[in-house]
Amino acid sequence: MEKGNYSEATEFILSGLTDRPELQVPLFGVFLLIYGITLMGNGVMILLIRIDPRLHTPMYFFLSSLSFCDLCYSSIISPKMLLNFLAVKKSISYTACAVQLYLSVVFADVECFLLALMAYDRYVAICYPLLYTVTMSRQLCKQLVAGVYAVGLVDSVIQTSFSFRLSFCSSNIINHFFCDIPPLLALSCSDTRINEILMFAFMCCTGVSSLVTVLFSYVYIVSTILQIRSAEGRRKAFSTCTFHLTTVVLFFCTLLFMYLRPTLSYSMDTDKVASVFYTLLIPMLNPFIYSLRNTEVKDALRRAMNKFLTNF
Repeated sequence: MEKGNYSEATEFILSGLTDRPELQVPLFGVFLLIYGITLMGNGVMILLIRIDPRLHTPMYFFLSSLSFCDLCYSSIISPKMLLNFLAVKKSISYTACAVQLYLSVVFADVECFLLALMAYDRYVAICYPLLYTVTMSRQLCKQLVAGVYAVGLVDSVIQTSFSFRLSFCSSNIINHFFCDIPPLLALSCSDTRINEILMFAFMCCTGVSSLVTVLFSYVYIVSTILQIRSAEGRRKAFSTCTFHLTTVVLFFCTLLFMYLRPTLSYSMDTDKVASVFYTLLIPMLNPFIYSLRNTEVKDALRRAMNKFLTNF
């Protein structure tokens, strides 16, 4: 595509993580392993929470929603990325690029808000334990998750439609491993100021607002924990929150780095590394972050394994 408007294009070329031929097969193996672990880890987490009555609490309802989000988020990116490692022509059609961008924005928004909801859940559980079951009812939790998806869908419709109104006059090569807004803006020869304003505004509404919610929740949580007289009680409360804070730091740092910068400061090689973290590595790590030191999850896994071995 040498000249013309994006509406005339039929495909884009994804440059991928690297153009070095000798690295394609090794990288295919690495990311195939990452994707496999992501599917298994999040799938097991969803299954455990579903089959074990002891995990039918608001905290684990949000955790299962996060696992589902991570599973979907990774599946939007990984299959095409893996295919392109072995493909001679790393192309993606107009429609597939639009769908990939649309879905990736949806699940990025959902993950932001779910992390905020999980922080609020811990805030209510630790600061107002006697009101927890009334405040965080099953119906309310379902409504909150439904609202999160509704916001993500609306945001994605707006950002995708504005991104695909741009013109790409000189090249159809996207310097990235998936269709994302920053590389599309860098590729465009149109005026992208409106797109940048929209991206900044929506990132403030989703990423920044979610991060602020998390931080304020944990200010109150830490304040309450420090008032607990029992050292064992403080240790247990801090242990419960550590898992969530680890995920928040990993996810929001890379996401805000990607989307709260002016277009002129984009460095695609750096952005690719950041994108690997929040689209592929974090979805793989989340099930382990929430289970390795979580005795309830480990006990549920042990009970499930014993039941399976007994029936087998």
